Amino acid sequence: DKVYMGAERKSAIMTEEDKRATAYHEVGHALVSLFVEGNDPLHKVTIVPRGQALGVTWNMPERDKYTHTMTQMKGKLALCFGGRIAEQIIYGDDALNTGAHNDIQQASQMARAMVTEYGMSKKVGWLQFRQDFNSPLSEQTSQLIDAEIRALVEEAEVRARKALEDNIDHLHAITNALMEYETLS
Repeated sequence: DKVYMGAERKSAIMTEEDKRATAYHEVGHALVSLFVEGNDPLHKVTIVPRGQALGVTWNMPERDKYTHTMTQMKGKLALCFGGRIAEQIIYGDDALNTGAHNDIQQASQMARAMVTEYGMSKKVGWLQFRQDFNSPLSEQTSQLIDAEIRALVEEAEVRARKALEDNIDHLHAITNALMEYETLS
């Protein structure tokens, strides 16, 4: 746990309200990982602050993986948004906070790589447009890439939202359990 998630921050004092919001966030990730195809098995969920995180949802593959399919990549994209969408469902848009920064960053990088490096966009095709190449992109190509990235992200958001809305009772029940036990395996 310490290697994967960082050292436990015993000095981090959280209010019950912050703890519950973190619990909803982490359970959102957990439920999306369970109900959206392509994710690795759920291993652990915790609201014990570790490293820079206030909580962690940990998925662990059953074996070593050397490549990822489109289904797996799309599942991971949806997983990235599970926490933020859970908070949005429970607290509304005005209560969204900066806690999902890393999730959004990961999803953005993953979607960009799917489109520009892995050939996972039918509209862009099997071409590579890595940013470290010195050839500039045309405005039309840049717009196409941006549109395809946005489409992947929006699809992931829809899939995550559906998984959470379809399992709202689980969202509340597991959040309450996480509030009581702090870590669930």
